[in-house]
Amino acid sequence: MLEKQRTYALIGHGGSGKTSVAEMLLHSAGAVNRLGKIEEGTTVLDYEPEEIKRRGSIQPGFFRYLWNKNPHYLIDTPGDNNYIGDISYLLSAADSAVLVIDAVDGVKPLTRKIWNEAKSRRLPGMVVITKLDRDRANFDMAFQDLKDKLGIRPVLLYMPIGQQQDFKGLVDVLAGKAVMFDGSGGMSDAVIPADLADEAQALRETMIENIAESDEELMEKYLEVGSLSPEEITRGLSKGVASGELVPVSVCSGLENKGGRQILDIIQDLLPPPTAHAPWISTKGEQRSSTPDAPFAAFVFKTLADPFAGQLSVMRILSGTLAPGSTPTLANPERGNSERIGQPLFLQGKEQTPAKEPIGPGAIVAVAKLKDTHTGDSLCDEKAPFVLEKPQLPARLITFALAAKEKGEEDKVFQAVNKLLDEDITLHLFRDEESSDILLSGMGQMHIETAVEKARRRYKVDVVLKTPKVPYRETLKGKAEVQGRHKKQSGGRGQFGDCHVRFAPLPQGAGYDFEDKIVGGAIPRQYIPAVDKGIQEAAQRGPLTGNPVVDFKAELFDGSYHNVDSSEMAFKVAGSLAFKAACEKAGLKLLEPIMLISVFVPDEFMGDVIGDLSSRRGKVLGSDSQGGVTEIKAHVPMAEVLRYAPDLRSMTGGQGTFTMEFDHYEECPPPVAEKVIAESRKQAE
Repeated sequence: MLEKQRTYALIGHGGSGKTSVAEMLLHSAGAVNRLGKIEEGTTVLDYEPEEIKRRGSIQPGFFRYLWNKNPHYLIDTPGDNNYIGDISYLLSAADSAVLVIDAVDGVKPLTRKIWNEAKSRRLPGMVVITKLDRDRANFDMAFQDLKDKLGIRPVLLYMPIGQQQDFKGLVDVLAGKAVMFDGSGGMSDAVIPADLADEAQALRETMIENIAESDEELMEKYLEVGSLSPEEITRGLSKGVASGELVPVSVCSGLENKGGRQILDIIQDLLPPPTAHAPWISTKGEQRSSTPDAPFAAFVFKTLADPFAGQLSVMRILSGTLAPGSTPTLANPERGNSERIGQPLFLQGKEQTPAKEPIGPGAIVAVAKLKDTHTGDSLCDEKAPFVLEKPQLPARLITFALAAKEKGEEDKVFQAVNKLLDEDITLHLFRDEESSDILLSGMGQMHIETAVEKARRRYKVDVVLKTPKVPYRETLKGKAEVQGRHKKQSGGRGQFGDCHVRFAPLPQGAGYDFEDKIVGGAIPRQYIPAVDKGIQEAAQRGPLTGNPVVDFKAELFDGSYHNVDSSEMAFKVAGSLAFKAACEKAGLKLLEPIMLISVFVPDEFMGDVIGDLSSRRGKVLGSDSQGGVTEIKAHVPMAEVLRYAPDLRSMTGGQGTFTMEFDHYEECPPPVAEKVIAESRKQAE
């Protein structure tokens, strides 16, 4: 059974037609009785209200179905840049990848990013070219893109007969026959149209050459005899696909339900079973084979919220077997606890079906209501611990501040959004110590907005999104030698602290340095740390904008004290006064955070993007073009790219992507600094 089982992920850029292809496959396999449409919000895999509203996947969809009585586990992955942050987790659960590209747009920069992620996980794959029925569909362009932009060796198993409104059939290149569609989703065998016969024959010969080249033994026979038997062709093709050297290609129209059966056959015949998966590697470097008789291990790669079952932990079984009804106790080594596993569930869109037979490697199952197991955890046999190495997540690209519409409900907002973090590990929620803001970081503006929509709908909280405050810094312009003197007499014991401190700026990133140069007991030893503490506390709120003052040195060299009135508190206040005097005497300058941004766009948008980055006070560091996609690296002030994602999307027609990370601080230009300081003072008032 395991040799016939398939676990695969549908991948591709947003809008390429993945969910429509998934609907077609499920309908062709008899798993659903009607073909759902994204435009009507009737697909079985996009069922969240936010997905129906946006007409696109925002979370993965899962479905177990049978094809020719063999179990297939389908993972429909999102393709929008806002929602692909956990693609590495989803691909870790698959044995192969089915890349969907559309015949209108071909390969986009994001297609390449997603395909490279699959390749980095060494997943064998196939390609489906869909939307052959659409206006402007261009099969030749899309097929050429596979070679030019993805660098793969495509093996075209089915070529289209006609396209756009004339898409009416397929040529089975290997079998040398045609398959024609009727108006009701049926098919019939036919002779290859005369105008395609020569092309089909040439494609078949090229295919056999490619297959022969992927295997030395077959190559020798092909050079000797000039042909291969059908069995040899199938064996060589399977071997080439498994190694990643060859990528089978088929065509379809997901919306018109044309070509689904052929894709299902390729998945069944050429993509690998779970037993062919490379050994899994633990955090300790141990290997675990993907076999049913090995000790049990599973990886929780996604968490879903179900209105009836509660929290569902979706896991891929790596090794061993899970028997329904056995309620085993499994270890969660990372968290040092154990979980009693209830009924394993097969996912079929938003529905769940209890598993009735033992399930082994490759199976995607959900388990409800685990006590303390989260996305990224491993569950295993208590006697044979195994923790899978977690995939890496990309850096979050954008941060927004969250506020409650009603004052006093900030904690309610925090708790509501916090409940989403298990479902979506690419979100990061935290409180900013400087501003006390609740901050939510994610992969893009739409990602944050969707999360807030979910929190509002599920937990009935009114959340307001605000642009977060830029973490400016202040630093000293020059040196200053000052006195900090605190003297207070108000009846009874007074307060007295007196310190002389030299302040000087330090190189960028050097932080804060305190030096004790007191000699002869001018200040008793027990009071010196209090001066240091007073300076540090005062530096947390600089005079210009209320942001921390950084990169300076304080040298305590003299002072005086009073036997009765001196105390730690008095010297702490004296240190604070010394710092404020130094700021006034030496002067301050404003520093702004500079981000390192890498933008990936089709070559034709390079000039527009570079011009836009320059207009944002950016410094372009260089660019590199490969396969029609240009990568532009630049340093840009954070204040200028807080909302860069939607701007880049509109500038490039949705084809641009970027990554961004903090790089360094730099002095703010005077005109910009003046505006920031004025705004800070206005808010403070």
